[in-house]
Amino acid sequence: MRIVAGIQKGRRLKEPDGQDLRPTSARVREALLSILAPRLEGAGVLDLYAGTGALGLESLSRGAGQVVFVDNDVASTRILLENVTRCGYDNQCLVVSQDVETFLASPPSFGQPPAFDLIFMDPPYHTTDLALLLERLRLSGKIAAHGTIVLEHFFKQTVPDRTGDLVRTRQSRYGDTMLTFYQRAAEETCD
Repeated sequence: MRIVAGIQKGRRLKEPDGQDLRPTSARVREALLSILAPRLEGAGVLDLYAGTGALGLESLSRGAGQVVFVDNDVASTRILLENVTRCGYDNQCLVVSQDVETFLASPPSFGQPPAFDLIFMDPPYHTTDLALLLERLRLSGKIAAHGTIVLEHFFKQTVPDRTGDLVRTRQSRYGDTMLTFYQRAAEETCD
């Protein structure tokens, strides 16, 4: 697996051996980050269920300012830390070895921004309640006012059109992978 574009283009990332991980394919990463290109410069990124860190590292390669990675698998976290160092992004990354739900329920810790411009969520495909996961994220306070959430999931899983003020804005399918984008609804004004 390699970084697809940006200043780290071609940089090889370490992959897990025989683990039950499903890293985002290069094709999907390329498409996703091309869609998000106008939002990347200087962005604060949260990579939930980070695995190898490919999405967050690709974001940094393309101009994001900082990435917080969250994953509770010890082997994944070890590989992620190696990949951060390989890319030379130690000063722009924070790796949190914690369950995503616990992280979402916790206040920001030292060195972590309170809210993020871009949030990647790539839960295991067997996660069935994506609506509940989105609701927990919405209530966490970790989404910046104009933040974008990208949920990567199996294309047959249903996701809500809306949860609270989060509204689905786009869906793109790549084989069995679906990318669903959410943003906060614009506040309605009274005349």
